[in-house]
Amino acid sequence: MLQGISGIYPLADDASRWRHGPETVVAAAAAAGASVVQLRLKSLRDRSALELAQRCRVICSSQQLLLFVNDRFDLAYLAKADGVHLGTDDCPPEAIPAEIRDRLLIGLSTHTSEQVHAAAGRPVDYIGYGPVFGTQSKDSEYKSRGIENLRQAVRAATHPVVAIGGIGLDQAAQVARTGAAAAAVISAISDAPDPKSATLELQAAFSAGQAERRGSG
Repeated sequence: MLQGISGIYPLADDASRWRHGPETVVAAAAAAGASVVQLRLKSLRDRSALELAQRCRVICSSQQLLLFVNDRFDLAYLAKADGVHLGTDDCPPEAIPAEIRDRLLIGLSTHTSEQVHAAAGRPVDYIGYGPVFGTQSKDSEYKSRGIENLRQAVRAATHPVVAIGGIGLDQAAQVARTGAAAAAVISAISDAPDPKSATLELQAAFSAGQAERRGSG
């Protein structure tokens, strides 16, 4: 599995509506023993975004936590993050200069079976798939995919799959039982009273789902 990416994949969003900001979520992910965290920097100007990513890089480095930056491969590269996650309308992974691609892991969003199949031949390290459930964290032109479509995406994909969209404590085990490598989570951590405890609970639920899948295999 890609560099140990598994379990709960916290998304640290800079939107002001969340109870906890990105640095708090990143620190909670590190303290909870997550394998990866992603910065979603949609509101900050470039200088502030870079400075935030650099501070988060220090937190992640001390805990061997992979740090991804959403959308911006330039910010990911300058902040010495481990990777960049690209949406369907972002810079195509093929267009990223080879010397940068060699240093960054690349995640790519997919929403349909056609996109999942097309990702097989692209220079990416994992794919995101969703929204699996309804989500209020971002606007999406795609309706909820559902667990069965996620399961089919996992079977069809040639890369590890990170599920995203409306995933909380009640859904984490369901996602894990599909064989998805990880579950990306925003509100269930960013809006939790204690983001570290929320991350630990989510990870426990995901691990339980993985164990059920292994037991039924």
